[in-house]
Amino acid sequence: MNEFGRLKRLAMRRPQEAMRNQAKVDAEWRDLNYHTRPDFDLAAREHDRFAEVIKSVGAEIVYLPEHDSLTMDSLYVRDAAAVCPKGVILCNMGKPARRGEPAIHGQAFEKAGIPVLGGITGEGSIEGGDLIWLDEKTVAIGRTYRTNDEGIRQFKNLVGADVHVEVSALPHYKGQSDVFHLMSIISPLDKDLQLVYSPLMPIPFREWLLAKGMNLVEVPDSEFASMGCNVLAIAPREVVMVKGNPETKKRMEAAGCKVHVIEADAISVPGEGGPTCLTRPLIRG
Repeated sequence: MNEFGRLKRLAMRRPQEAMRNQAKVDAEWRDLNYHTRPDFDLAAREHDRFAEVIKSVGAEIVYLPEHDSLTMDSLYVRDAAAVCPKGVILCNMGKPARRGEPAIHGQAFEKAGIPVLGGITGEGSIEGGDLIWLDEKTVAIGRTYRTNDEGIRQFKNLVGADVHVEVSALPHYKGQSDVFHLMSIISPLDKDLQLVYSPLMPIPFREWLLAKGMNLVEVPDSEFASMGCNVLAIAPREVVMVKGNPETKKRMEAAGCKVHVIEADAISVPGEGGPTCLTRPLIRG
């Protein structure tokens, strides 16, 4: 159980099922706080190319279905579900417009034979972007505007007492309306290698990583806003990143990583959802 092993199975949702068409995009993008209006046809092409990179390591993609209740935010499948050694945990979304996603994911997972352990309910909220498994017994979780104390309490009960849950309270940054998850400032590259943006990282959490023997690749200030820190490991030290972050790419390569760069002007840039956000890894080798 980790975030860096070779991908064997993961979930994604294509723009055809999330955005559906340009008219839906045009109706939703402003209310969902996207920076710019995505181009639907370009999104479909970019997503297909991204999927081909993922398949290159032998991964099976489970494509999640469309539903009339979904917004185009459902393209970012990471946030609606988490995984643990016992199965999938359905999240309870902190963003009101996305509250219906976890149940739809749960139905799709059960249909695909993927075990669902349970879900976060009631006043508890958790989004998948706030969870990072370092190994089978260690998970870091961000306390953010999208993941609250009650959600963390329920998560701990689901994973069991033998799992160490390291809670890191993140800063206010841009406020409640912004998408700011733990994975906004850290992406695992290997068992002992993390890509980080230290200026927004809580000191105790950074010290905890270093005490565990982690080596840190630092994202430069100039590439944080362009999702330089949003990098998906598809195998140990083999990663996918968004185009436009050449210095971060260079630093990862210097640390021994093979880096795939994808065009993501429609699937990532408008909604600030990079390669990690677009995927829900289920099984890694």
